Amino acid sequence: MNLMKKLEETRKYIEGRLEGRSPVIGLILGSGLGDMADAVEDAVIIDYHDIPHFPVSTVPGHKGRLVIGLLEGKTVLVMQGRFHYYEGYSMEDVVYPIRVMKMLGIRSLFLTNAAGCVNKAWKPGDLMIIEDHIKLVAENPLRGSNPDALGERFFDMTSAYDKKLVKTAEKAAEAKGIEIRKGVYMLFTGPSFETPAEIRFARTAGADAVGMSTVPESIAASHMRMHTLGISCLTNMAAGILDQPLNHEEVLETGERVKKTFSALVREIIRTWPEEMLC
Repeated sequence: MNLMKKLEETRKYIEGRLEGRSPVIGLILGSGLGDMADAVEDAVIIDYHDIPHFPVSTVPGHKGRLVIGLLEGKTVLVMQGRFHYYEGYSMEDVVYPIRVMKMLGIRSLFLTNAAGCVNKAWKPGDLMIIEDHIKLVAENPLRGSNPDALGERFFDMTSAYDKKLVKTAEKAAEAKGIEIRKGVYMLFTGPSFETPAEIRFARTAGADAVGMSTVPESIAASHMRMHTLGISCLTNMAAGILDQPLNHEEVLETGERVKKTFSALVREIIRTWPEEMLC
């Protein structure tokens, strides 16, 4: 089936469940961060399994449902769990929900993730505003025929992460007394963690954090001219920095440890999200 027809069917199904709500911010919650959705008030909850053409989460820590309701006075669409290339999905599948958000009229996207810390001056539990990203992975979510209704064939990525939203996040962190980092996120496909040599390469290339998500979503959002903010929870020191093996349990444990701080930051950012980016 044609992509735009699929998107239209998905949009109609979700709109039919919204009971008149019109979400203005899309929020994707990464590994270990899904409980943030519990703060959404007057929520409508839709399982991914029930949504036409929607992928399904297979990763621990990803509940696999949409939560739509009020958060800090704004109507948000929250994804409790995202889709990853390493799960066997195509890059087009990975960004399908972002395109659905645009079809629903959402212009602002808030991406969160759990990431490995490459910057040796930082520590697990730190939160990092994504200022830019590095994608050396060959596959691109926009490969193939271009859906002209969504965006131009060739598009600018200079401000993939909106500079005004970066400042909004900085001010929110300051208001809440939260130490915040700013840096560059580098995409690796996973599911294997990176090797020490790859981490040395990432650091040399200018990365502060590494992870297995977010970048495809940011690319799709830029294609559709959405206002995008990204924040990483640095859940572990990347391979080779400490003399210890890596595991997914540490990712989830660190996410659990910092979730109150993370939640407070997310709520303050949404509360102060620039109004002109919501219309």
